[in-house]
Amino acid sequence: MDYKEFFAQFNYLSSLPGIGGKIKTYPEDFIVREKIPKSIFKGNKCLIYLLKKRNWETMAAVKEIAKRAAIDYKFIGFAGTKDRHAVTYQYISICSENLEEIKRRLDSLKIQDISLKFVGYGKRLKLGMLLGNYFQIIVRDIDTETALERTKEILAELKLKGGFPNYFGYQRFGERRVINHEVGKLLLKGKFEEAAFKFLGEYTGDMMGDEARKNFLESGDVEKALEEFPNFLRYERAMLYRYKETRSWKKAFAVLPRPIVRIFIHSYQSYLFNKVLSRRIEEGLPLNEALPGDIVCQVKKGLPIRSKTFKVTKRSLEFVNEKIKTGEAMITGPIFGFASRLADGEMGRIEREVLEEEGITLEEFKMKHLKILAELGGRRELLIKPKKFRYRAFDEGLIFRFFLPKGVYATTLLREIMKDH
Repeated sequence: MDYKEFFAQFNYLSSLPGIGGKIKTYPEDFIVREKIPKSIFKGNKCLIYLLKKRNWETMAAVKEIAKRAAIDYKFIGFAGTKDRHAVTYQYISICSENLEEIKRRLDSLKIQDISLKFVGYGKRLKLGMLLGNYFQIIVRDIDTETALERTKEILAELKLKGGFPNYFGYQRFGERRVINHEVGKLLLKGKFEEAAFKFLGEYTGDMMGDEARKNFLESGDVEKALEEFPNFLRYERAMLYRYKETRSWKKAFAVLPRPIVRIFIHSYQSYLFNKVLSRRIEEGLPLNEALPGDIVCQVKKGLPIRSKTFKVTKRSLEFVNEKIKTGEAMITGPIFGFASRLADGEMGRIEREVLEEEGITLEEFKMKHLKILAELGGRRELLIKPKKFRYRAFDEGLIFRFFLPKGVYATTLLREIMKDH
């Protein structure tokens, strides 16, 4: 199952047919510029650079920069990971001794499709320390005139409904092997052998290493897998070696870096959120008008404050809906965790039904089977309200420009216009 088949289960908010088309035909068709708080520059312990990259994953680019500059890559911080098949601009911090010597090395670096621009001194950047991203995205392979008119109609419908549905994007689940959420669920359940066979053996038929994965899935032969799995599948090979030593798939997963294991758990949480949001749309419940029992979050300067939430009662309903109309509040859905505060009313019913259908309990997010931090849970707004949204036609398609808060996916926004998956 590819990501388009996977996403077909989640409902669109608008009813009109989409414009179709393709994105990311060329890296220059998908440009991302990061926006970070000015407070990052209050300090002088770290070098701050603007990193421009083309066709590089963020972590791979960071490791290459560190290698060329002869520093430990752990000294380099960044606020967000960016798409590989794109041209992206993001900030990185380098915190170490001998900053001036490191700066001299960095300023003279020459790496293909990577450039660094020194922008000042500041604090160490960590994941999440950004406000959001500016996007410029080109959609090609469309009838431009028809697409322009259709986009206008879709946007008019979405405006009435309050915005775009805030689904987690396909990057969260795996673009080609859409398995991250399934591995995550199995890990939560303590089903380590099933999780291992899913992670190691699932194949698509058109990726490097698929023959080795297929053979392992059919035979479960670890020795043979170690002979056949290509070296670039380093996490898979590390797990196989550990299993060979310990005969324990639980210990085999423990060999993975914790952030990788957390990706699986977060992917499953994202899947559950998408499922709840899709169910609310399917049942015709509004996303821009609170119902009794809904949990809403505060919005400040157009940015949701996900940590400031309150439950809507019949008494507060009119007040809350006025705040939603003025852009000071938004309805949320659950990022399930062991301490999750679930909604009441219709939304609460949906949230509990999804948990029941999945056969998962909040208690399982304590992850007693795994030696990583338990997931507390939280809330996420149901709608995307892009800022500075503009679009225009050119000879080969449409160009879209907009700003999104951190954690919101541009591909999800365009999905509603393109209806391609």
